[in-house]
Amino acid sequence: MMDIDVADMTVRQRERLLLWSVVPRPVAMVSTVSSHGAINLAPFSYYTAVGYSPMALLFCVGRRADGSEKDSCRNARVPAEGGTGEFTINVLIEKHAEAATASARPLPYGQSEYESAGLRPLPGRRVRCPRIEGSPIAFECRTSAVVPVGDHFVVIGEVVHVTAEEGLIDEVDFHVDLDRLGSVGRMGAADYVRTSDRYVVGG
Repeated sequence: MMDIDVADMTVRQRERLLLWSVVPRPVAMVSTVSSHGAINLAPFSYYTAVGYSPMALLFCVGRRADGSEKDSCRNARVPAEGGTGEFTINVLIEKHAEAATASARPLPYGQSEYESAGLRPLPGRRVRCPRIEGSPIAFECRTSAVVPVGDHFVVIGEVVHVTAEEGLIDEVDFHVDLDRLGSVGRMGAADYVRTSDRYVVGG
C-alpha cells in the first residue's frame, strides 16, 4: 500500500490527486450576472446537490493566480457583498463540452463567455441569470451562502425554478430520462466520460 502524508504534498500534487481520484464529476455550466448587468458563464466540476428540503445546489470556485475572486463567485455573492445573489446551473451535455472548455478561458471582467463559446443565452424565469439555449435542464438559484475554504469558496444556492426540455421529466414521479439528458462527467484534465453506459446494482 502507498501511504501519503498530505502535509508533505505540494498544492499541485494535491490538486492532481483529487482531480484524478474523485471521478466522474458532474459539470455545472454556471451563469451569473454582475451588479452592472454583465453576463458571465463558466464550467465547474466541483459541483453537486446539497439537499432537497430546501432544494439546493453548490459549486466550488478557486481564486485566480493573483489571489482575486473569479467572476462567478463575485457575481453570485449577495448584494450586501457586491454581487447579485443569483446564479443558474446548466447541466453539461456532450454537445456543449467544447463550449465549456472555451468558456473557461479568462476574459476581462464584464466580457461575456457566451459569445466567445458560441452559446446563446435565454432569459431566466425567476432570476436575472440566463440559461443556455439547448441545455436540457437548468436550475435557477438564489445564493444562500458563500463559504471560504482555504483558497476556495463553496457557493450554495437554493433552487427557485427549474426549466427542462419538454418530455425530459416525468410529470408524475419526476424521474429524469437519463438517455435523453445525455449529461457528461469530468475525469482528470481534459478527459470526460459519457453517462450512457450504466448498470443496475442488485437487479
